[in-house]
Order: sequence, then C-alpha cells, then structure tokens
Amino acid sequence: MAAGPFSVFERMVAWRYLRSRRKETVISVIASISFLGIMLGVATLIVVMAVMNGFRAELLTRILGVNGHLIVQPLDMPLEDYAQVAGRINGVPGVQYAIPLIDGQVLAQGNVGGGSGALVRGIRGEDLGKISIVANNIKQGSIAGFDTGEGVAIGSRMADNLGLVLGDTITLIAPDGDVTPLGTTPRMKGYPVTAIFEVGMSEYDSSIVYMPFSEAQLYFNMDGRAQAIEIYVDNPDNVDALKPKVEEASQRPITMVDWRERNRTFFDALQVERNVMFMILTLIVLVAALNIISGLIMLVKDKGHDIAILRTMGATRGAILRIFLMTGAAIGVVGTLAGVLLGVIICLNVERIRQFFSWLAGERLFNPELYFLSQLPARMDASETISVVLMALVLSFLATLFPAWRAARLDPVEALRYE
Repeated sequence: MAAGPFSVFERMVAWRYLRSRRKETVISVIASISFLGIMLGVATLIVVMAVMNGFRAELLTRILGVNGHLIVQPLDMPLEDYAQVAGRINGVPGVQYAIPLIDGQVLAQGNVGGGSGALVRGIRGEDLGKISIVANNIKQGSIAGFDTGEGVAIGSRMADNLGLVLGDTITLIAPDGDVTPLGTTPRMKGYPVTAIFEVGMSEYDSSIVYMPFSEAQLYFNMDGRAQAIEIYVDNPDNVDALKPKVEEASQRPITMVDWRERNRTFFDALQVERNVMFMILTLIVLVAALNIISGLIMLVKDKGHDIAILRTMGATRGAILRIFLMTGAAIGVVGTLAGVLLGVIICLNVERIRQFFSWLAGERLFNPELYFLSQLPARMDASETISVVLMALVLSFLATLFPAWRAARLDPVEALRYE
C-alpha cells in the first residue's frame, strides 16, 4: 500500500469517514454541529467586525465633516484679525480651507415641547458652502444668500423635535445677555428657519444651528471678533505635521486642538469594544473546534477495528494520521468557506436585514438617538477577513492533531485481540 502523502486512497478513506451511516449518527451530529459552529462563528466575526468598521468610518466621516480637523484659538488677545489669519492659513500646503467661527450654547424653542439645548455656530455663507456634508444635504430651503438675511439653518431632528417647518421662527435663548442694573439677563431672539439639513448623525441633526457670522457676532456680543478658526486638511492623519506650519502662518500666539484630542475618549472606547467583541466571538469558533476534537475522538474509537485492518494491510502511521487530519480539516475548511460566504452576504444586505427585523418586531432597531447613525453601516476589511479565515483554519487544524495522532498510535494487535 505504498503511496505518496495525501494519496487518492487516503482521501477516499477520509471522505468515507465523513459520510454518515446509520450506526454513526452521534458522530455525524457532532460533525454537523462543528460545521455549523465554525460557519456561524466565522460569519458572525466578519459581520460584527464589518459593522464596527462601518460605524467608526461613518462616525469619523460625519464628525470630521461637521467639525474641523484642527481648531485654532487665540492666546493673548481677541481674534479680531480673523479674516487675515484664515487667509494665511488657507495658503498652507495641505490645508483645504480655514473657517472663522463663533460657537455658543443656547436653549432652542419652537412650536412644541419645552425646548432643547443647541449649539449655535456662527459662520459665513461662503464657508458654510464649503462644508459639503451640510451643503449637500439640505433637505428643505436653501443656504443661498445665507449672509444677507437673519435666517438660520437647523437639523432635521431639531425641526421634528420642536415642531418647526421652513419659514417658522426658532427662539434662541443664551445665558450671557445684556448687563442691566439688576444683573445679566438672558438674551432671547427669534430667527426664521431658512434651511433644514440632515447629515445622518442624530447628535448633529438634533443640536446644531448655523447662524450668519455677522448675526452671531451681535448675538454673542463679539463685535468684530471670531472665537476660533476651524481648519479642514487634506489628510486628517497627517495633522501633526501641519501644526508648525499653521502656527507660523498665524503670526500670533495660538493654541491648537486636533480632532483626535477632541474625540480620543470616544474612538478609544470604540476600539476597546471592537477588540473585546473579537475575543468573545472567537470563542464560538473555539467551541466548534473543540467539537471537532470530540467528534474525531469518537470516530477513532469507533473505527479502531478499521484502523487495525488498514495497518495490517500496510498503511503507515503517517497515512492514518493524514486520513484523520483530512477528515477533521475538511469540516473546518468547508465551515470556514461557508461562514465567509454567509458573512459577505449579510454584510452586503445588513441594512435590509435591519429593516426587516424592525418591521418584524414592530419597533426601530438600532435607534439613531442611541447609535448616532440613521443607517446600519458595514465596511469589510480584507486584512481582517483574511485574519478571521486564517484563525478559523488554524484552530480547526490544531483540533485535528490530537485525535489524528491518537489514531496513528493505535496498536493493531490490541485492536484486533478481541475480534
């Protein structure tokens, strides 16, 4: 029975052991459970990693689309030369645009409800047009002529929460108002809603109010001044290299805060959650691999007589080892490939699946108020998918080693003694 490794004979015997027979029902069930476990484990890992990648990418896109990559604030004196400073920063290679801003917290009131907190952002009309995630997602109204009027642009969720439609008046109340003999009184003023935008992130759609820059200067008592300059760059990951150039272009003492510093806690939490989920879901594949071990051990015990006959006919220990390696590895390989296919299908249709289960449950799954995004994103990463596949294959292969080694070590004399 001399033949090369993984010969036709060895593959034939391995395939025969994989097929279920009536008296081997328990072994067949264990093999099926192992296959399903590996398939579901791999698919779940791929889907969860893709969804978490999608969440991070979408959140990053929206956060950096609405907020700049670098915030410049004055240190020693008010930013009265904001136009000149922004112009010089615009000339720095790698900077897309620099926008003078005025930010302020207010209470917003509309036609319904008691009001909600809002962030007013005073911005020039030309600069608002540069923020594509807002300018390209105007659902009602227009930002044309934004500088010439007193109208404001609000998010769609804020409009819904306050019962506002285009042309209605939104009342903004700021705590720092006029100073009177009786003390500081809140500043209250109504503005017509001239545009309603929807960037797809509930936190921004429910809280941001864009106001003409000149009007914001009056409202927040910042005549002739800007509060900060927000900078958008070509490559957000390269923002550190631009800081010295921006500081030089500013020609004045400034302090700078980049997007990573402002959102470090949030993205660190996402990364920790992602790593923990990967480790937890890997246990599914590990349990399935342990099922392969138990199934093969039972198969070796059941096939002891057959193994002894093969040995007496000339099969080497290496041949027996390879037969059981192929038997167990086949479950792992087929289960892994099926899991990859299932995972890819789910990732490509994850939003439809979410909508279906939302319809089935009668309530909205993944509420945007909690998860920030209005749609469930999924972004597969090739390197991560390959890592999951390799991990599943390695675990499956390792699970076959001990049973296969035990089969190869079986003494044919002992196995046939009582036959």
